[in-house]
Amino acid sequence: MGSAYDKAGMIALKTQKFEYRPLFIFEMANNHMGDVDHGLRIIREFHHICQDFDFNFGFKFQYRQLDSFIHPKFKDRCDIKYIKRFSETRLSERDFLRLREELQKCGFVAICTPFDEASVDLIEKHDYDIVKIASCSFTDWPLLERAAQADKPIIASTATATFSDIDNVVSFLEHRNKRFSLMHCVAEYPTALENQQLNQIDLLRHRYPEVEIGFSTHESPEDTLPVQLAVTKGVSLFEKHVAVPTEEYAVNQYSATPDQVVNWLQAARQAFDTSGQKEGRTKATAKELSDIKGLRRGVYSAKVIKADEELNANDLNLAIPVIEGQLTANDLSKYNHLTANKELLPGEAILVANLESCNTRKVVNKIVSQVRKFIESKQVVIPSKVDFEISHHYGIERVDDYGATIITIVNRDYCKKIIVQLPGQKHPEHMHKKKEETFLILAGSVNLGINGNLKKFNAGDVILVEPNVKHSFQTEEGVIFEEISSTHYRDDSYYTDVDIMNNKQRKTQLTHWIE
Repeated sequence: MGSAYDKAGMIALKTQKFEYRPLFIFEMANNHMGDVDHGLRIIREFHHICQDFDFNFGFKFQYRQLDSFIHPKFKDRCDIKYIKRFSETRLSERDFLRLREELQKCGFVAICTPFDEASVDLIEKHDYDIVKIASCSFTDWPLLERAAQADKPIIASTATATFSDIDNVVSFLEHRNKRFSLMHCVAEYPTALENQQLNQIDLLRHRYPEVEIGFSTHESPEDTLPVQLAVTKGVSLFEKHVAVPTEEYAVNQYSATPDQVVNWLQAARQAFDTSGQKEGRTKATAKELSDIKGLRRGVYSAKVIKADEELNANDLNLAIPVIEGQLTANDLSKYNHLTANKELLPGEAILVANLESCNTRKVVNKIVSQVRKFIESKQVVIPSKVDFEISHHYGIERVDDYGATIITIVNRDYCKKIIVQLPGQKHPEHMHKKKEETFLILAGSVNLGINGNLKKFNAGDVILVEPNVKHSFQTEEGVIFEEISSTHYRDDSYYTDVDIMNNKQRKTQLTHWIE
């Protein structure tokens, strides 16, 4: 048992070196009943049940210096609930040291809640791993000031605290460079299921994204739903009151017995197992792949496809079943250019082994990345979500020489685009019969050819290109320019080179988020 969490994850313990695992804290509070031997029994029985679970476990005590914590005028008032409870269950420092030593033997993370400043002194003296701030002390600033001085991580419960309270405490701890976690908590003992308010966990995680949010529970010990829901919300830090019933000592309504804690931990483990991994996309199981493959459509030839002929959608039938090694509809994409390496007969299942593939997805992603970095380097701002059109007039493999990236901002009766050419790119001569364009050079420079006359333009220059005027552009250093025009029509670009006009695959269009 133990833990090794940093501030980006959970509480960091200097003396523990274990891989990340959830931390479950058992709160003894005053359930030792003022009997140190009973307290030792509780620790040992819960240590025993922990052996079957691959979690980290902590045990927590509460320290109060009762001679000063209870005002002298009230120290004998047994009609006041908590004065009676605390007085009747008083333990000496020596007793607490025996309990603390038992935690060490059992390998528990040692945690203690102080309710006054003198108790923080004792926590340091007894070398606890973590200081816990109870909900009632959440904005007890004298106590917080003293707890922050201790070289120990802090866990703080937030029951009844407003967002303003939590904001202030978070700011207080951050300014003191403290390692800390917050616990969602409802201070009803026990807490009914309808009052659990577990969505507060999401609110806390969203409001304080750098802070680990845990769950301190007070529900009926028989209820395991709250811990499972908390797990699905990403919680990995839990706290629960525990006790051991005997003929002499009864258990209160919100403290769990060893058997109840076993059920609680089993429910949590089931929730963790069901929730699965947090980081990265999961890898499909062999059964999942097999099951889903049976639902996919296979690719069959609809006519004779000759060797070295590229597959065309009009020449294919898509239908079930899929046989072993067959191309599926999921493999067909504008990025995946497939050519037969043997003659394929009508109705034949097209096997992957009978094809040569050229997938341009990586090339497209590379272009998008280069364009994005170039835009950022020139400090040109464009919307976060835009339509990209990558022009690659002589094939995407030659895009470094002949190409441009055209970003459409708006295309209505008026049109605005951003055109980006990376260093060394050329855009061949063409014209538009309907569209009139005005170019504003935003960054870099471009050699713009108008009716065969080449002229260099720099940032700040404005150029008008009327309909039916042939124009081309090329750049040595790279260029970004704004195109303001009348409506753009997809079939209104006429290239001088007939090969370009015959190339129906000269553009790749996609939507990309630039963040």
